[in-house]
Amino acid sequence: MAARMETDPARVILTVSQLTREIREVLEGRVGSVWVEGEISNHRLQTSGHQYFTLKDEGSQVSCVLFRGAARMASRLRDGDQVQVFGGVSVYEPRGQYQLVVRQVRMKGQGGLQARFEALKKKLFAEGLFDEAVKRPIPRVPQTVALVTSPTGAAIQDMLNILTRRAPWVRVLVFPVRVQGQGVERETIRALEILNDAESRGLPRPDTIVIGRGGGSLEDLWAYNEESLARAIRASEIPVISAVGHEIDFTIADFAADLRAPTPSAAAELLAPEAAGLLRHFETRERGMENRVENLLEHHDQVLDLTARGALARGPEWQLLQSVQQADEAESRLNAGARARIQELADQTAHCQHTLARRHPDILLSEAGHKVETAGRGMNHLAARLLERIQQRLDSRRDLLRQLGPHAVLARGFSYTTNSTGRMLKNAADAGDGELIRTLLAEGCIESVVRKK
Repeated sequence: MAARMETDPARVILTVSQLTREIREVLEGRVGSVWVEGEISNHRLQTSGHQYFTLKDEGSQVSCVLFRGAARMASRLRDGDQVQVFGGVSVYEPRGQYQLVVRQVRMKGQGGLQARFEALKKKLFAEGLFDEAVKRPIPRVPQTVALVTSPTGAAIQDMLNILTRRAPWVRVLVFPVRVQGQGVERETIRALEILNDAESRGLPRPDTIVIGRGGGSLEDLWAYNEESLARAIRASEIPVISAVGHEIDFTIADFAADLRAPTPSAAAELLAPEAAGLLRHFETRERGMENRVENLLEHHDQVLDLTARGALARGPEWQLLQSVQQADEAESRLNAGARARIQELADQTAHCQHTLARRHPDILLSEAGHKVETAGRGMNHLAARLLERIQQRLDSRRDLLRQLGPHAVLARGFSYTTNSTGRMLKNAADAGDGELIRTLLAEGCIESVVRKK
């Protein structure tokens, strides 16, 4: 039986590649995308940017691949990290090995933090705390900038280097605070309060405040997701730039701030435009001011020229003669205008009189009587023609009736006979013996008694 099955031509024989492909399709179709939790081991970062590692627990392990595009959105991975990964189950066909193609990675415990982050973000957004309408504009060329950050971190050095190189005229106030651990948000809030009250404390009032630190995990940056800090940022009278973390890191402070910079260095570049750009800006303003001054001078020259050639350059006698001549011209225009107006009114009156004469009641009645008379003659003529046509039709019908009627038939020698009830007899059998019958001729009629049929 077994031998017969092995040689059965209807039996499908799969290649290894076909079998592996079918297994992959089953896994991808049945399992799909899932969240998996475990510990990272055998982590390997390739020069291509792709990352390969094993995710394991006490009883099993699975191979994972994190391609470069998704790796940009993930925290740095190390052996021993407890993580939760999201991806799709697939099969690497060359080795026939199933693996998890990871699209998202978060450290274990970040799920609860992320949920808190989203809930607070939704709440503050509903209150309008993130609305663009409440955001303050950032000064284009600030004179004093306050940096709220750690005095020993890399972020402060990057910002100071950029500000010193690109905008040496800017006064920089460094307000030292912790950027990680307990009390970060309290120290940052305190810094905002002091800087907003800087003048009463003998400090220069900053044009802009930058809250900055380098990148880190969600736990490292969590202090910048506190509600109290977000409300303190919005309560600040001085514009606030949030420059927390790397470009992929977003915090509640970013949404509450007047401007979010992807990195501390980017914040410094926003506050310190390049000298070449400023030079072009000032040159443009200079040309604009020169053009405005030239236009004003030209305008005043024209005014002076007109004044020199105007009324003030002539004596009162000449002005009086000019006024007399203008009065004479005005009188002439007034007389001409009055005559023209009188003639126009006379023409309108004549036109109205002519129209009234044509529309006089006697004329209208005469015209109406003429129309009635004409209409009457027309109706009489039309009635006569109509009666004539009717008479002709009657005569024609009368002649036809005479030709086709029973009298014409009788006149040719025919007759017809009826019984005593007046029914016409067509057959001798219809008359009874001794019955009185009546025969109609062309002239008169004959009554007879039937004796024989």
